[in-house]
Amino acid sequence: MAGGIHTYVTLIGKVSISDDGEGNVDGVYLPNSNLPLRDDRECPVIAETASQIDEYLAGKRMSFDVPFVLNGTDFQKKVWNEIGKIPYGETASYKDLAGRIGSPGAYRAVGNACNSNPVPLIIPCHRVVASNGIGGFSNGLVLKRKIMGIEGIEL
Repeated sequence: MAGGIHTYVTLIGKVSISDDGEGNVDGVYLPNSNLPLRDDRECPVIAETASQIDEYLAGKRMSFDVPFVLNGTDFQKKVWNEIGKIPYGETASYKDLAGRIGSPGAYRAVGNACNSNPVPLIIPCHRVVASNGIGGFSNGLVLKRKIMGIEGIEL
């Protein structure tokens, strides 16, 4: 069965969630994202993910417990795995993450991997910041600050 996508209205605007057709989330699309062309359908993993995102945005959940798949390069997967270790309410810099994955000079590549994160919020790329400030966010800095504020992070 081919995967689908469904859009929900959340506290931060419209969020779309896609699945791979095998019971795994393969995409979370925050407001201002380009959506893949897929059939609109809700399935159990999409509904559960939406519920957990709502709980997270309401400040009632600190992590996610849904099956997901990550499609990317080995480098991107290393970065995403390391981002997943950043605790709720804390941040790490692009430079810190580059060092943690054994590529200390690759902080720009870490930023590019953050930008390519297929499941934001689940893999909390909003917790990655520049050494001298907030850094970037593919969905805009206003949204990044809002999500960080939910976790009590102020920059």
